[in-house]
Amino acid sequence: MFEEKGVVVRGTDMPKKMQLHAMELAHKALDLHQPSDCGSIARHIKQELDEAYGAAWQCVAGGDFGSCITYMSGSFIFFHVESMEFLVFKQGKDAHESREEAIGVQLKQRI
Repeated sequence: MFEEKGVVVRGTDMPKKMQLHAMELAHKALDLHQPSDCGSIARHIKQELDEAYGAAWQCVAGGDFGSCITYMSGSFIFFHVESMEFLVFKQGKDAHESREEAIGVQLKQRI
């Protein structure tokens, strides 16, 4: 686990600069919206990431949720700020490749 500015990162494969941007957006969203308005908080983060890195970002924000996702390699972060959890990732064409990387399977070309 990684901690920075009251943030606890529970898991990530994002580049450090993108991680910091996601955490900054979470803090800003919490300042702009009531903590009970999880939908507006998630929407704010998603829209900012779409603008910065291109479309297809997803954000789940709240105190208690389950998930099962497929994401583009290098775009995943799950972290905690204040009393809220954030799951942020980008859907993409290489979702299949990301799954293969995640379970450690190497595809072999058949000749």
